[in-house]
Amino acid sequence: MDMHALWSGERFSVTYRIVGDEREARERAEGVSLEQTVELPADLVPDGDIRDHVVGRIESFRPVDARRFDATISYAVETSGFELPQLINLIFGNSSYQPGIRVEALALPDSLLRCFKGPRFGRDGLRDLLGAPDRPLLATALKPMGRSAADLADLAYRLALGGIDIVKDDHNLANQPFAPFRERVVCCADAIRRANAKTGGRSIYVPHVSGPADQLMERARFAREAGAGGLLVMTGLVGWDMLRCLADDDRIALPVVSHPAFLGSFVTGADRGVAPAVLLGQLPRLAGADVTLFANYGGRFDVSRSDCMGIATSTAAPMKNIRPIFPGPAGGMHLANVPSMIEVYGRDVVLLMAGGLYKAGPDLVENCRRFRELAQTPG
Repeated sequence: MDMHALWSGERFSVTYRIVGDEREARERAEGVSLEQTVELPADLVPDGDIRDHVVGRIESFRPVDARRFDATISYAVETSGFELPQLINLIFGNSSYQPGIRVEALALPDSLLRCFKGPRFGRDGLRDLLGAPDRPLLATALKPMGRSAADLADLAYRLALGGIDIVKDDHNLANQPFAPFRERVVCCADAIRRANAKTGGRSIYVPHVSGPADQLMERARFAREAGAGGLLVMTGLVGWDMLRCLADDDRIALPVVSHPAFLGSFVTGADRGVAPAVLLGQLPRLAGADVTLFANYGGRFDVSRSDCMGIATSTAAPMKNIRPIFPGPAGGMHLANVPSMIEVYGRDVVLLMAGGLYKAGPDLVENCRRFRELAQTPG
């Protein structure tokens, strides 16, 4: 085999924000270029293709302030194997253990993007499915954990009756004895069907399917057969490639909602981890999520408005064949926040409200109708 013919010359790039003075930061950048590829000191790297193509290249190095620098490092697309796990490993594998290094931005060429189908529905497809051509989409969660399947179904019925588009399981609903997965899915899917028959609406039930790896695909297919309208996945726990498998499977063919549980520690450090725009925007989109949920600013989580806007922007930034998806800010929302949320995120957003919706008044159906009325009011 002609090894030289393996290399196309195309590369993808990752921008790392590195802490230190200029000398320290540049040394760390050089360390990243080796650690993420060959895991050898520079003087042990063989000459030829490995040194010329495999080792990461520092394409730019620029100051952010006196103690932080942005180093953009490129990698040959072939080193990804054109597979998602290895791509993410290259982006931030062993270097994730090193202090003072944060993934800030990711740029992928067409040759890599073409290897992934991305979201099956995306923004336009989900709008068509829900019959909502231009308004913000509304979502809520079935709470709290501990209710029976029948109680959750009654709750789902009232939420859909009030016009909520996406009625999803709370991410803590799994396969517990008080609301077993199969029983819950059958009951809640039926409840949404009955509500839609009464209102003429198109609400969907989105069960949480994360679970043991050897059961996850079977749960998703069961949910489809039972009449679920989408799937909720804790991507940080089941893995990015499992999200891709669910989104790509033609036997399932349902919208996928990515939940950020367990990913908080990756995005809350200013000088380590992964920028929210990459971890909660680009990566779930690449893997096939149609909606990416994330903690909203101003609520009960320590996140900034700029980080939330970065996620929202990344859900629609140009990615060639990869469709735009919906950002789903959540956590601490109330009806009074709806106008300002739309002002910030625009109308291409899934507004997720749970506790604030339940406590808005004694009539849950009326609370949902008020939520929808606020979301449909012209800005």
